[in-house]
Amino acid sequence: MVAAGETTGSGVKLIRGVKLKMFVYTDTQGTGLELFRVLLPVGWQFQGGCNWLLDNPGMPATVAFRVQNPHGAEAFEVFPNMNFIWNSSPMARGMQPTGSRHFGAEVRPVMGIQEALHNLFLPRFRSGVQNLRMLNQELLPDLPRLARSEAPLVGGSAEGGKVRIRFDWQGHSFEEEIYGVVEVFRAPIASMFGTAEIFIWFLDFMFSFRAAADHLDEAGKLFFVMISSFRLNPHWYAAYKGIVQSLAQMQIQRIHHIGQIGQIYAQTGREIREQNLRDWYAHQEVYDRLATEKSRQIRGVDAFYDPHKQEEVELPSGYGNAWANNLGEYILTEDPNFNPNQYSNLHWEPMKQK
Repeated sequence: MVAAGETTGSGVKLIRGVKLKMFVYTDTQGTGLELFRVLLPVGWQFQGGCNWLLDNPGMPATVAFRVQNPHGAEAFEVFPNMNFIWNSSPMARGMQPTGSRHFGAEVRPVMGIQEALHNLFLPRFRSGVQNLRMLNQELLPDLPRLARSEAPLVGGSAEGGKVRIRFDWQGHSFEEEIYGVVEVFRAPIASMFGTAEIFIWFLDFMFSFRAAADHLDEAGKLFFVMISSFRLNPHWYAAYKGIVQSLAQMQIQRIHHIGQIGQIYAQTGREIREQNLRDWYAHQEVYDRLATEKSRQIRGVDAFYDPHKQEEVELPSGYGNAWANNLGEYILTEDPNFNPNQYSNLHWEPMKQK
């Protein structure tokens, strides 16, 4: 975030505002396609990306990254999905004990979101911090819909929630809000002792906002703009689903060479990718119908029209005035008389609020 009256590297003087730019990430390790784009504050540092590990045919790729302010404590982090499997048959549980792996998934009984965040997320992702304290926990019934979980659309279930923690790390105190969704899919299977149920479940859509202790709420509006601007590329998603289907058909349990991803992608039929793409857009239509202005009010964002991209974009509310340039950068300001063209050699156009 740019301070009041500060001059940026491009020569733009901002008054009580913030400058944002669209960041595009490409899956260079696997498909070679754009994977996602997200709106980030100019100058913040990005680390991480997509990792392909084909020991789990049902989830061969995970996305994890961190974006942080190099001059402050603020950070936005996305965590890799966690895949679990559970069988109601006592005989199966005897052969597949808790903590072991089966077809790449970890064997573990189904948990609710709060239990999963307490017992799975914190020990695995925050074990290195000191004096960790739980400040608050809350169920978020709307989070699966906002995260566009597919589980409820195919007969499964999804539960969202968050926890707020405080901890010490490297001599400083931080507060962090961690969000996640538990998705559960179940299916009956025949066994020697009759019909049993197998549960495939995920702790996913996990992300967090972090800031210095007692300053998390101040940065909350900016954080929610970042997460709400996240856009997954439907063509990458269609390719990913096609690879998952190919791996399942081939019954691959482990592949050691990442270079085979491109070969599998090339061999995935065009018809499969096109059907996955149609499924993607069908799901988006469902979610778009569910979206409301109330959601924007809760997240503290307003919709503006970008005249360069000719599309709608969500930006932090409360500033009242927004400008865009052809580089995908945005300026928000409370000053109705501020014109960035007076301080920059770039072409800025005002954005109309929707």
